Amino acid sequence: MSKRISVVISQSPSKNPVKRKLEEDIVAALLFENGIDVTVVPNLYDIKPDSTSMLALQSIGGNVVVCSWLFERAAHWVLDRAGIAGHVGEIMLTFDSDDDDEEDNQDLDADSDDNDDAKQVVNATRTLPNRKIYCLDFKASPKASDFIDEVKRIHIENAVRVVTLGDVIGGGRAATAVQTETNGAAANPTTDSSVDPTTPADEAAGQLQRIEESGGRRWYPVIDYNRCTNCMECIDFCLFGVYGVDRIDTILVEQPDNCRKGCPACSRVCPENAIMFPQHKTPAIAGSNDASASLKIDLSQLFGAPASGKSAEEVAAMERDEQLLLVGRDAVGLNGVPPKRATSRTDQPKDDLDDLVDQLNDLDL
Repeated sequence: MSKRISVVISQSPSKNPVKRKLEEDIVAALLFENGIDVTVVPNLYDIKPDSTSMLALQSIGGNVVVCSWLFERAAHWVLDRAGIAGHVGEIMLTFDSDDDDEEDNQDLDADSDDNDDAKQVVNATRTLPNRKIYCLDFKASPKASDFIDEVKRIHIENAVRVVTLGDVIGGGRAATAVQTETNGAAANPTTDSSVDPTTPADEAAGQLQRIEESGGRRWYPVIDYNRCTNCMECIDFCLFGVYGVDRIDTILVEQPDNCRKGCPACSRVCPENAIMFPQHKTPAIAGSNDASASLKIDLSQLFGAPASGKSAEEVAAMERDEQLLLVGRDAVGLNGVPPKRATSRTDQPKDDLDDLVDQLNDLDL
């Protein structure tokens, strides 16, 4: 097993110079680190399934660190839906929170554990590859050094784990290998892609792969299978053919580009808060770990409902009706009876509303 690790830098969908500088500073610094390969791709959420960027991501083997402008949970499940699966790697670089928030989150985690006992989540039935995926959120810090230090920590952690296993099997090599990995980081500070054939592959300088392509802004739901219980509320609620099921009747996002731009209605009706829209302005819908569904929280306010006293379900029904009317269909309301298990539909072409949402997103407000 190799001690090399891959780092993916997912660029911001906007061309904000501050964001771009943070990304490029991290790329430049990591190229001076031995054993770390860097791949730069467009915004993770916008990548098309058949694009060069997706093929590059799918070709990465072993553990991987992904730095993006998405919440960590959202980034992990965006990758998972593309077939880039693995166990969640533990990270140290996270958002700061005060003591009160930490206590609240502990309560929410306890409630989540109780729910897991009562309902089996989809991920419990899946077999994941023997790899870890570490997702870092660029919003966690404005300093490139924080991300560089975290990547180096993860790299060393994985190197120690690998050589310790080798020591158990082969005997007597762990201490030397760890010293080589930690001390060799600055031994070959070069960005040259050529590698000295006499240099062990694990100690060679990092390689850079940069992919530049534009496929347009996208909007589609992402399912967190660590929370999803396959209740089918989403497929029954959505009337645009976005959701489907696989061969074993597990819910999936079958026609992502059928989703209506800016509409997060299905996330509001999910009883487990398992549906995310990573580009939404509301953290709970965008995939924040701190926003967990719980009876102790007013969900209508958590998910951005207006202060008119309407419930999350009522807001979701209003959003769905707006989208139905925009495409010339009849509104069904909260008490309407939509057809069950909506059938798949072909992708719909963009309309004026889609273009307007794209323009607002590009403003990066």
